Amino acid sequence: MKSFINVQDLGPLDKAMAEAFEIKNDRYKYQHLGKNKTLMMIFFNNSLRTRLSTQKAAMNLGMNVIVLDVNAGAWKLETERGVIMDGDKSEHLLEAIPVMGCYCDMIGVRSFAGLTDREYDYAETVLNQFIKYSGKPVFAMETATVHPLQAFADLITIEEYKKVERPKVVLTWAPHCRALPQAVPNSFAQWMNAADVDFVITHPEGYELDPKFVGNARVEYDQKKAFEGADFIYAKNWSNPGVTNLADYGKITSKDMSWTVDTEHMSWTNDGKFMHCLPVRRGLIVTDDVIESPNSIVIPEAANREISCSVVIKRMLEAL
Repeated sequence: MKSFINVQDLGPLDKAMAEAFEIKNDRYKYQHLGKNKTLMMIFFNNSLRTRLSTQKAAMNLGMNVIVLDVNAGAWKLETERGVIMDGDKSEHLLEAIPVMGCYCDMIGVRSFAGLTDREYDYAETVLNQFIKYSGKPVFAMETATVHPLQAFADLITIEEYKKVERPKVVLTWAPHCRALPQAVPNSFAQWMNAADVDFVITHPEGYELDPKFVGNARVEYDQKKAFEGADFIYAKNWSNPGVTNLADYGKITSKDMSWTVDTEHMSWTNDGKFMHCLPVRRGLIVTDDVIESPNSIVIPEAANREISCSVVIKRMLEAL
């Protein structure tokens, strides 16, 4: 595996899931694969779970790890071609990327959407430059449009906690005070479509995700109807994806607090489990009583980030 961006990159999902549980039972089983190998983690944006889980996964596999915070410990990088670099950006990404590639065997990249130019964001401009110019295997630690390590961990968590063979899984929009990218819901939708679940997406009208991620999911604008009989509720805010109106891309076009997941919302479910990728804004996305309830599995979900990343790095090490 030379790159990891989408669920299809893993191949047969059942084999990847089996591998995940094998690694969870023995996290150091494949430590020999990473001996004398180096992972470079490039962060254009802040991180807690991704930084810690990815570094831990690489160390479990015997790798050395270099972490670079582009906006805190390096020259500011220009990403556009054809510009006159007379501003505060001292180095171009097209020189920086191959230099980074000289010092490692594998690269993880985290770079969020700008939320001003949909075409630029959805072209995955930054990530694709790393894939093209680094000369190394590259995996996504969240990009402008996807967060596959999170979605893989979500699927592992659902497999662990499901009570029926084919659970009903609901992705619900919730209000937020800031404009957030669509990466997490995009990937969650993509991975749930690939899994054997009854998948429903619910959100206010106008917040439709890109059809390539929605896939065969059922879209329900009535949140209560969507929640009925659900085994898992995955709450997440996203800014307007601009699918129905490009001018709305990246904007907050609804702050409807009735979408906040509270005890009443969860009472509509089949004793459903609550999920969220974290960090979460309490009182906006979810109420205290829900996220602190026995049915909240946000911590085990976060812990599984180490496992999903271990599978991905293991696959890439085996391909070196």
